[in-house]
Amino acid sequence: MNHSMRAMVLKERGSGLELLNLPRPEAGEGQLLIQVECCGVCRTDLHIIDGDLHDPRLPLIPGHEIVGRVAAVGGGVDRSWLGRRVGVPWLGGVCGHCGFCTSGRENLCDEPLFTGYQINGGYAEYTVANVEFCLPLPPSYDSAHAAPLLCAGLIGFRSLRMCGEARRLGFYGFGAAAHIITQVATAQGRQVYAFTRPGDDRGRQFARRLGAVWAGGSDERPPVELEAAIIFAPAGHLVPQALRVLEKGGVVVCAGIYMSDIPAFPYELLWGERRICSVANLTREDGREFFDFISRHAVETDITAYPLTAANEALDDVRRGRIKGAAILISRPL
Repeated sequence: MNHSMRAMVLKERGSGLELLNLPRPEAGEGQLLIQVECCGVCRTDLHIIDGDLHDPRLPLIPGHEIVGRVAAVGGGVDRSWLGRRVGVPWLGGVCGHCGFCTSGRENLCDEPLFTGYQINGGYAEYTVANVEFCLPLPPSYDSAHAAPLLCAGLIGFRSLRMCGEARRLGFYGFGAAAHIITQVATAQGRQVYAFTRPGDDRGRQFARRLGAVWAGGSDERPPVELEAAIIFAPAGHLVPQALRVLEKGGVVVCAGIYMSDIPAFPYELLWGERRICSVANLTREDGREFFDFISRHAVETDITAYPLTAANEALDDVRRGRIKGAAILISRPL
């Protein structure tokens, strides 16, 4: 029996991924061995590979939007997991005892483990994951279309919740997360105003097709003042631009794990009890609530699929904004 697997491996930050044949991992105590079907390509993967995030455990197999079938179980895990389809998100483990964990804020854990960062991820044919952090997936989604839900969807959903009851929302950076959360917000009866790169007519048409009531360039003003804005792009200069279009009491939510420096801006943009906040990671409760929501509301994911061996090409297409929705790596025939 062949106990090796193919994997795309990051050996050094700032370099491309290498295709390697590695020993297949084994499920340890409390773990699942998962035969990966596909894995989404997230902008966070780019930040890890390009060196924007400083603590990856190298050499590393990236990828944290993993969908696959359970091939084996480790000690203490019920064998009923065998053969089940599961999703593996960014949050891969927490300490369980710090003040954040014990107060329902495990996303802020002092000793977290993240998939595709400290734990090998899904740019491979097999991976292992803590059973307690694997999520069941709605059966209405095939594996490729489910993969972007595990980060773009989950982090977008958490970002949306941080907007409170705001009805008029601005989304800056219309990529994988925004194209999912536009549909969620619309299903909730909210209005979405989409901000794309200047001149991106294709992106604006895409946003309107998914339910945005207005779409324009990130340097434009919408026809009304907004109650909240979510910045999905890792571009700090968008923060003062978003503040300029907010009504008093509004909030700007920075949804990414990394953002370039926010430039200085006049205090009058913040005055009027406007706020800026960030989103950090996710909780398992976020996952349960999000997947419950989309099991009751049809949410489309627009994907571009690549073979596992084309991971560097997929990453570059994401980096250069060539992808309309989400990029997916296919590890085995679906």
